[in-house]
Amino acid sequence: QVQLVESGGGLVRPGGSLTLSCTASDGSFSFHSMAWFRQAPGKEREFVAAIGWSQATTYYSDSVRGRFTISRDNAKNTVYLQMSSLKPEDTALYSCAARDRWSEVSREQSDYTTWGQGTQVTVAS
Repeated sequence: QVQLVESGGGLVRPGGSLTLSCTASDGSFSFHSMAWFRQAPGKEREFVAAIGWSQATTYYSDSVRGRFTISRDNAKNTVYLQMSSLKPEDTALYSCAARDRWSEVSREQSDYTTWGQGTQVTVAS
């Protein structure tokens, strides 16, 4: 089973930018649809962005569309989340997730079978 490790979180000022990375241990990474979810303190985990294994499809939540960009580099077994124009309400634990091989991209948490531990993003002045 693929293992996922996130990195790149930290403290950033409102309006700033940050890029998260999620690296998979599995050499079959290119066959997995990937997604980012986030969970703020006291709130349920929510969908942020997803990218299909074929890279033809990307999904974004309404709250991040236009500010965040999801991408992947299959040669590096890594999916990225570029975040710009960050707001305090973007503060959360960001986790990446993988679907089973060959599954199409999805916004639903229950469709993802493998999760990373998460990386904390804090937006504050």
